[in-house]
Amino acid sequence: MSIERVREYMKEFGRENDILEFEVSSATVALAAQALGTEPGRIAKTLSFKKDDGCILIVTAGDVKIDNSKYKHKFGLKAKMLTAEEAVELIGHAVGGVCPFAVNNGVIGIYIDESIKKYETVYPACGSSNSAIKLTPDELFSLSKATEWVDVTKLIEA
Repeated sequence: MSIERVREYMKEFGRENDILEFEVSSATVALAAQALGTEPGRIAKTLSFKKDDGCILIVTAGDVKIDNSKYKHKFGLKAKMLTAEEAVELIGHAVGGVCPFAVNNGVIGIYIDESIKKYETVYPACGSSNSAIKLTPDELFSLSKATEWVDVTKLIEA
């Protein structure tokens, strides 16, 4: 089970007991915000994209979406998300629980979007569709062993 992999991974940092598990689903930004009683922007969603012979993960605030032009400028190719099957195979976590922790070797880069920095704390998933952990943006960067900060998003228009 992916959450157990993440819990084991978090032991390296002494944070395994900080993982929150819910009785309800947190598989989407809206559901996670509801489960946590917080605003959607503070949900750190992990998006997965095809690249070369693997994938990259980009963690963004919950109230933004990928800006295709910025993405192409940064990574040199069009943004193409993984299928649910590819996510499990390459990342090791199923859609709804994808996170930047305890990932498979198919992940060739982890990036944290600047949109995360507008919050004191954010909540990324922890490998299951009913889990999260409360982290500062800097803790998220460090614990995910991120490659770099990027600016590849824009606000979701209402």
